[in-house]
Amino acid sequence: MSTNKLRLGPLPKAETTKLTVTLPADLKQQLERYAQLHSQAHGEPVDAVALIPHMLAAFIERDRAFKAMRLKVAAQ
Repeated sequence: MSTNKLRLGPLPKAETTKLTVTLPADLKQQLERYAQLHSQAHGEPVDAVALIPHMLAAFIERDRAFKAMRLKVAAQ
């Protein structure tokens, strides 16, 4: 599998806030595997936990319904 097509690009530095989440075991395994592939694709080691905020941000950014609701609220 080619790792140069991962949706998540290099991780930017950002201010953080701690949040605790609970994941199903199979999702944790998938996240760890994604972190391995991300590390290979970008040449930098990355911890699976570090991926979570970037994945959530990408998900929220691509959610059309959420974006439409945000724009509607902002226009009021």
